Amino acid sequence: MAEQPLDKKSFKKLGTRHKARRRAVDLLFEAEARDVDPADLLDERVELATRDQAVAPLHAYTHTLVEGVADDLDRVDGTIESYLKDWELSRLPAVDRAILRIAVWELFHANDVPPVVAVDEAVELAKELSTDDSPSFVNGVLGQVVLVAPQVRAAAAATRAPRPEADA
Repeated sequence: MAEQPLDKKSFKKLGTRHKARRRAVDLLFEAEARDVDPADLLDERVELATRDQAVAPLHAYTHTLVEGVADDLDRVDGTIESYLKDWELSRLPAVDRAILRIAVWELFHANDVPPVVAVDEAVELAKELSTDDSPSFVNGVLGQVVLVAPQVRAAAAATRAPRPEADA
């Protein structure tokens, strides 16, 4: 993965959730490269951090993102694919796939993350980790997903809501 080094000053300016997203991108990228389940890789890293104090523990939001993407991967990928014009998901750079997967999952499931934040964070990660063309590409795809995200969230909430007749 092409990674631009960050100096200490600029890294400190980034929020905790940004760092958690970046780590989630790293884990999703690695899981795909190693052809392992992202949730299994996450468990492996948690265990490693428990055994070795030199390994920093993962932020709770990193867990949320990796587990969320792993649990909803088919729908997330299907959504991304539906907004790719003249591209296939498998042909995208792996880091772009990881960034898009996290952002789409957040748009659909993270009620505490405003859509503009999810998109901005994804674009920022693309600037840090991917090609010069990736930020605008990621922004374009997510700009379309943002339009359907409220309906997806509403549908998910409706299926989770208890039905009044079930209480009788």
